This record gives sequence, C-alpha cells and structure tokens, in this order.
Amino acid sequence: MRVTVLGASRFGAAIAERLIEQNHEVILIDKDKTRLEKLSERLDCGMIEGDGTMPTVLREAYRDREDVFIAVTNASDDNILASIVARSVGYGRVIPQITATELMDVCHELDLDDVINPHATVSESICASLEDHTEVDQDTVLHNDLALKRIAVPEDLQGKTFGSLDIPDCAQAVAHIRDEHESFLHEDTQLEQGDILMFVVARDSVKTLKSALGA
Repeated sequence: MRVTVLGASRFGAAIAERLIEQNHEVILIDKDKTRLEKLSERLDCGMIEGDGTMPTVLREAYRDREDVFIAVTNASDDNILASIVARSVGYGRVIPQITATELMDVCHELDLDDVINPHATVSESICASLEDHTEVDQDTVLHNDLALKRIAVPEDLQGKTFGSLDIPDCAQAVAHIRDEHESFLHEDTQLEQGDILMFVVARDSVKTLKSALGA
C-alpha cells in the first residue's frame, strides 16, 4: 500500500516509521526542509518539501486510487483542507487528524468520517480509568513511542490560561482535571495550582515536557 503522510511532527514520523516497518510505501510531506532532512537519516521513504494543502504537491505524491492520505499537522483546519484536496486528486482513502472538537461536525458534513481524534480517544480512556479507580499514569493506554502522562500545575502557572503556555511539539494536552471534574482543554482554560493536565507525549521527551511546565 502507498501512503502519503502530511506533517513530519513526531506523531507523523512515528506513523511513517510504523508503516515502513510493515513494508508499506510512504511519502512524507512537510513545509520544513530541515525537519525532513533530519528524518531522512532514519526513515527510508519518499519526502516532499511543500504545502500539503496544494493540489500540485499532492499530485506529486499521488499514484493511483489505492493510495491513502493521512493528514496529521498540528492544525485541524489544514488537515481538513488537505484531505478535501487529496480526495479531489484521487486518493481512495483520506484520514485527517482533528484536535479541535468543534470541527468534528464540519468533517461529517464534508463526508470526512474517517478521522483521527486523539483528544477524544485518550480522554475516553482517562475517564474510564478514573471511573474504574485505576492509575492512569501506568501507561496502560500507550505502549510504544507515546506515553500518557499527568502533570500537576505548579504555583508559577497559577492564574494563567492554557493557551499562554509554551507546550513543546513533542506533546499534546488532552484533558484538564480539577478535583473530580474532568474536561477538555481549551485555549482559555484557567489554571490553578494543583490542577492535573493530561498529555500524550513522545516517550523520550517526557523530561522536556516537564521542564517546559516547570514541573
């Protein structure tokens, strides 16, 4: 199978690496030339520097109707646009990553039902663990390149909004827990000392995440 992956973040690279291990042909697209050059040292796949929302770029990667397109940039709107373009180019299957929950209805209206929604998926696992009184931080959900970690909000972040934090690319925040109340994280979520933030993070970058938050 030939798979085009848009977005050379850690998540995109991990997907590409796993597909390559399973003997699939992979094309990785990203605007960042330096990032692609670095990944080329360990990933045996095709690489295209360019804007994956543009038809000319996707046609360069496209071969036939059996191709699969996966959009995992950090911007949900770009992933939606790229998937629509990919479908018009001819890709037989398109899979966008949607982290903005409010855009899920838009995806359904556009018949983009084959989506990756990590926030919803991981949050369901978090809530299930809480209800079952199990330890969420035991890595029972993610076992390979990614880990599920909980970090307590330190005193220095008291009163700040989540959107003001400098979250590194190696992590995605998926839930906010205060006392016994769990909720999705939004840009305007107000933080209090002792709140718990749940992250999906590259397993080798947990220290980087904790350092960025002063934890």
